[in-house]
Amino acid sequence: MSAVTAHHQETSPAVSATLTARSDVGSDVVDNRLAYALFAFAYVFGHGLNAVSLGGATFLPPWLSWTLLAAGFAAGTVVSTVTAVRAQRSMAEPARTSARLLGAAWVTGFTGLFFVITGLSVSTGVPDLQLVLWPTGSALVVGLITVAEGSLRRDRLHYALGTLLTVLGGVALMLPPLATLVVMTVGGGGAYVLAVFLAHRRHSSSPAVLEGRAS
Repeated sequence: MSAVTAHHQETSPAVSATLTARSDVGSDVVDNRLAYALFAFAYVFGHGLNAVSLGGATFLPPWLSWTLLAAGFAAGTVVSTVTAVRAQRSMAEPARTSARLLGAAWVTGFTGLFFVITGLSVSTGVPDLQLVLWPTGSALVVGLITVAEGSLRRDRLHYALGTLLTVLGGVALMLPPLATLVVMTVGGGGAYVLAVFLAHRRHSSSPAVLEGRAS
């Protein structure tokens, strides 16, 4: 009996470390690869086709770019929400409450953004402002919320992506309309594509890291 107890005491730190590592990977590092890919689609094809149309192209129907943009953002938001809900199951109650409140920030942020952009368009009498304010404003809202999510989950990649989107939205707002759309297409779309690659590499290496720690 004493030998068994001694063996249990010797191995329990290793077991505890392994369980801690698995808990960290499961609760903090959320698999956002599909959401990143959908947002990349929205940026590249939505903003990209808007830039092509604004540049003088007449072969594209005016509804196509906005449809692709809305579809990409809607699908990405749904996937992000489902992924976040699944991640909340492994969180402690305080962190779970914070995650739920942060999820509600998406509705709050875009509702406020809608009223700001609509109000500015009406008060200035320039409806075309929406062409510039929606890409940059949405990047600011998404970026700030992504920064908060990265902080809560201790996910450096998510945090860095949010930081880049926030800065990109602010910088693009100072440019002419065509340049704004090009920057959002290349910068925003490229950031999400890079995030897909880095997230895939991280999740692909996670099982090996855990196996190495367990052994």
